[in-house]
Amino acid sequence: MNKRLPITLALLTAALALTGPARADKLRDLTDVSGVRENQLLGYGIVTGLNGTGDDTTSPIAAQTVLSMLRRLGVQVDPRQVRLKNVAAVVVTGSLGAFAKTGTKLDITVSSIGNAKSLAGGVLVQTLLKGADQKTYAVAQGNILTGGFKAGGSSGSSVQSGSTTAARIPEGAIIEREVPTTFVTDGALKLSLRTPSFTVASHAVAAIDKSLGEGTAHADDSGTVVVKIPAKYQKSPVDLIAALEEIEVGVVRRARVVVSERTQTIVAGGDVRLSPAVIVHGGLTIVVKENPVVSQPAAPFGKGTTAVVPRTTIDVNEGEKDVRLMPAAAKLADVASALGALGLSPRELAGVLEALRTAGALEAEVVIQ
Repeated sequence: MNKRLPITLALLTAALALTGPARADKLRDLTDVSGVRENQLLGYGIVTGLNGTGDDTTSPIAAQTVLSMLRRLGVQVDPRQVRLKNVAAVVVTGSLGAFAKTGTKLDITVSSIGNAKSLAGGVLVQTLLKGADQKTYAVAQGNILTGGFKAGGSSGSSVQSGSTTAARIPEGAIIEREVPTTFVTDGALKLSLRTPSFTVASHAVAAIDKSLGEGTAHADDSGTVVVKIPAKYQKSPVDLIAALEEIEVGVVRRARVVVSERTQTIVAGGDVRLSPAVIVHGGLTIVVKENPVVSQPAAPFGKGTTAVVPRTTIDVNEGEKDVRLMPAAAKLADVASALGALGLSPRELAGVLEALRTAGALEAEVVIQ
């Protein structure tokens, strides 16, 4: 294999050699119960106690927030005297899980929206977290935990690993309002496939009927499976969901090849097949050079005029064209070996893969990232 191709493709060949027919996955790994979901929370607050790394006077949002907070606490301060560098304005985000109860805690993320240099060592002041309906569902407060570090020097040298303007507070928010969750409608459950597929939906229905009885489940479409609650689970639908999660379903992976030019990574999955094809690969390089020449004629009595005469040189190099016969490959490992034999870089291989798909020789979807 040509050394220009990263080791990614070589690892792909070895790993995908184990790829076989469709395997069985647990239903819990393929579906979510309709109605059981997280809800995003958002809030605005300030972080105090910073060691001179907060927002400066060019970002007055934090100072205005501090003045407003002090007024609510009964402290009157002249705005012209406020020169804060140990305070930063931040946005606080979190996710309220399904069935979360009042009084339980959740993790939150804090990120600067001003020009603070670092949030390390700061403390988040009490912040209200609201949902999309503008109702308050949690209250956040606590010590900031940053994961990055930052160093500097008088000569301008600087070392930074990770981000110091975004941090987390584990269990930094307390839930104050619950979100009602309903997952049983008209005596049935709805399972939403994370990746819609008619084949997987049909297999899921067959597996559920085999486990719980014929006619228990049916598919509304490629992404929804409806399960009627059997008589023995009428009073305990939670037990029904627990039983459904353990059911194994045969899954057929979609044939897809993903090429990332940014990371130069090639990943293939599913039932990828390759038909015989002829590939001609060669580069055409055109180099245009401008070498202007100054012309100063020796005319009598100074009548001549100095001029710049353009001179252009064009070099064309077609490179070496290589004709390759791609044999048929029925297994994914054979496809990886055949493509690796071309000796192309991931950037060049992306174009070849797309051309093979257009020609009908590659039976897979090609995704270029």
